[in-house]
Amino acid sequence: MTGRRGTAVAIALLAALATAGCGLGPGEGRGDVELTVTRDFGAESLLGHSVGDVTESDTVMRVLDRNAEITTRYGGGFVQSIDGLEADRSFGDSYDWFFYVNGVESTVGAADYRLRGGERIWWDYREWSEAMRVPAVVGSWPQPFAGGYEGKRRPVSVECQGGGQACAEARKRLEQVGADVTNGAPVGAIRVLVGPWAQLRRDPAASQIEDGPQASGVFADFAPAAPSAVPFVPYADKRNSGGFGRLWGLDREGQGVRPFEPGAGLVAATRRYDAPPVWVVTGATAAGVHAAAGLLDAADLRDHYAVATEDGEEIPLPMGS
Repeated sequence: MTGRRGTAVAIALLAALATAGCGLGPGEGRGDVELTVTRDFGAESLLGHSVGDVTESDTVMRVLDRNAEITTRYGGGFVQSIDGLEADRSFGDSYDWFFYVNGVESTVGAADYRLRGGERIWWDYREWSEAMRVPAVVGSWPQPFAGGYEGKRRPVSVECQGGGQACAEARKRLEQVGADVTNGAPVGAIRVLVGPWAQLRRDPAASQIEDGPQASGVFADFAPAAPSAVPFVPYADKRNSGGFGRLWGLDREGQGVRPFEPGAGLVAATRRYDAPPVWVVTGATAAGVHAAAGLLDAADLRDHYAVATEDGEEIPLPMGS
């Protein structure tokens, strides 16, 4: 009797482990995920398609391994190469592979990030000497608004800070993609700040942009209004000058290389510590904020870290990407 009982218990335990997806089978189906592979801040697409039959035992690394030729390092926890494009450190430049899930840089490695289905996975090969950490990007639109991040659907708070009609436009576009737009700023909400930079810069998360890409991951800045012949004003000096009249596009070294016209707009994302991501829809003027709100769609944002707009033209950032 004891032997039969032990056998029954063992069978039940094995069944429970298999159901939980603990390595004794493929696990239950979770649906599809979207896999994108690019290089140079999204400038060149290398791979992009929907991946079906994702199960509860799948991780970001497993999905990549099934769809590309990869090599890894550090015991299989980090990607060394994808389809022959290998991490490299030479001539003062450092190139590596970075990944985002629903537009948010993961706090865990690709081998440990379990998928739930519906995510957008984005691998990008880029130079990182100026910004090793880019905590959030806009190029996975409509994520993270449609499906959340880190496995949880999140409310979305649109915070109008002098944005006028641009606030209504941003809210409408978010609702159209299925975002749970809410009033106020509940704990855990993804925040979308809409307004001129002179207002948004008071926010602790948004203000990181003024400290350069190493702090915010955003290759843009606002500087005093000045003729384009005047060199870019460094971050520290700019704050003392009290001027924020012009949006500048930065290159991958963090240098200001293009001053935009006053009516230019910016859509960018950042994150402070482990708080939810914060998007900024902004410009130096009301016209710039309105132009930025018009960028909130996949056609303008897809596969870009951040995007500026001037005279109806979409300009990916960093400059030269």
